[in-house]
Amino acid sequence: MESRPRRDRPGRRGRTVPVPLLVPALAGLAFLLLPLIALLVRAPWRSLPEQLTSAEVWEALRLSLVCATAATGLSLVVGVPLAWLLARTRFPGRGFVRALVTLPLVLPPVVGGVALLLAFGRNGVIGQWLDSWFGITLPFTTTGVVLAETFVAMPFLVISVEGTLRAADPRYEEAATTLGASRFTAFRRVTLPLIAPGIAAGAVLAWARALGEFGATITFAGNFPGRTQTMPLAVYLALQNDPAAAIALSLVLLAVSIAVLAALRDRWMTAS
Repeated sequence: MESRPRRDRPGRRGRTVPVPLLVPALAGLAFLLLPLIALLVRAPWRSLPEQLTSAEVWEALRLSLVCATAATGLSLVVGVPLAWLLARTRFPGRGFVRALVTLPLVLPPVVGGVALLLAFGRNGVIGQWLDSWFGITLPFTTTGVVLAETFVAMPFLVISVEGTLRAADPRYEEAATTLGASRFTAFRRVTLPLIAPGIAAGAVLAWARALGEFGATITFAGNFPGRTQTMPLAVYLALQNDPAAAIALSLVLLAVSIAVLAALRDRWMTAS
């Protein structure tokens, strides 16, 4: 019998990496990993328990977790409807609105903080009316921290949910409306369960971004211990006076970030 020539499976091809691609790829990997390795090598492991048990650290961590969670909740309330509007409806200037929504992704955070001050400060476009009518002052408060984190984190949620909505089949919603359901009922009973993984992934990304926010927070809310001093601000302050404490705080944020990314990959971003 004549043996047929063996054909390589598509998955077996391309396993040999060309040297012109391998070398810069390894250089890029080293560039990303070396700072993290240096952080672990220079960490004050002996004094780490003492550094992490101080009241200032736990207060900053508590404030960071509370504000990041509140910012994520606010992003969900207004971000999911905004993502649905961009994905499911057509209106003049939709592309421009989408560009404005994603603008905080590329806008320097300090500029975002200045913009928040001009909008919600005591003399701001909206802040002056909040102050005179309701006596509400947002800058340099814990609420200001939440607003600053929401401003920089919500685009991650909107982009994730909009992409999931575009990938979801709209015929399910249309079938629900033909059976007598209103648009909101179809969204609540049909669309939300379909896009739940995208919402969860976007919420985790937004939470992680809010947890690490620095520029907009310090510009709009200041750096007051117990009120507006989050973990990134505590790291910046400790770096000037106590580098060992700054490294310890950085390790906490690094551990939280790794845990968030691991959970995101295992539960929502791993292809089946």
